[in-house]
Amino acid sequence: MLESVVGPWGAVFISAGLIVSVLGAYLAWTLMAAEVLFGAARDEDMPRFLRRENAHGAPAAALVLTSALITLVLAVTLFSDDAFSFTLKLTSALSLIPYLLAAGYALKLGGRAKDVAVAALAAVYTAFLIFAAGLEFVLLSCIVYAPGTVLFAITRRERGRRVFSPAELLFAVVCAGAVLGVIGLSTGFITI
Repeated sequence: MLESVVGPWGAVFISAGLIVSVLGAYLAWTLMAAEVLFGAARDEDMPRFLRRENAHGAPAAALVLTSALITLVLAVTLFSDDAFSFTLKLTSALSLIPYLLAAGYALKLGGRAKDVAVAALAAVYTAFLIFAAGLEFVLLSCIVYAPGTVLFAITRRERGRRVFSPAELLFAVVCAGAVLGVIGLSTGFITI
């Protein structure tokens, strides 16, 4: 539009402004994602190496890890027929597992009958949503969560605590099986 009013330099001006805007948003989102890891490491909920800062005070290790994981997710979308739908379905499936765990924890806490009923309803509904999301995306979610399990184990060892309780070990084995299942499905060794 600006090009039609002022000439060709208007299109160049708008394009340059768009590039600056996109790069600024990318920088902000990258720093926000790294801050999650950095903050958790400062609170001793993540491994110590994620607390490292460079000479300018930037959380270097958290930035590198976050950027590597984001790049990996973007690389996976290259192999998808419809990258937007794939990413949308994957992020939806990724959010369902924490919702189920939160609803299960609320159910475990108990309390008043009304609270237990709401927690039970939330747990059942979220379990249904996980079923509706489909096996493929739930298994892919386990692959995405796998690095978090490694970070969890490192953190536990640094704190001198037992790495997995029996229930946590069962969950880790199920997730490892899910990861192997996805690999088997994607390579054709397993068919559904």
